[in-house]
Amino acid sequence: MSLRGAPYKNGGIDPNGFDCSGFVRYVYAQHGVPMPREVREQFKVGKTIARSRLEPGDLVFFSTVAPGASHVGIVIGGDQFVHAPSERGVVRVESLAQQYWASRFIGAKRVS
Repeated sequence: MSLRGAPYKNGGIDPNGFDCSGFVRYVYAQHGVPMPREVREQFKVGKTIARSRLEPGDLVFFSTVAPGASHVGIVIGGDQFVHAPSERGVVRVESLAQQYWASRFIGAKRVS
């Protein structure tokens, strides 16, 4: 959560600027968990989890700019997740219940 407000940067992988998959990779690395760099590759990692069984740390995937997994965030609890979206340009918390995200949700993964 200390990374909230970090700027969006296409291809960004550190607190100077993140894109969504770079943010996930950075956060997981801080906990000793290696992750692939690209969203589509991250979508292949871990165990598929039903939306109703999400826990903090699970990954949520969305189809935004292209078919299939093209955006990723990290569940923080309830129906909230933290991510690095390009719109409005900073790492922030949002709700899976928001129409935009709910309509684009394609799956969730638990990586241990």
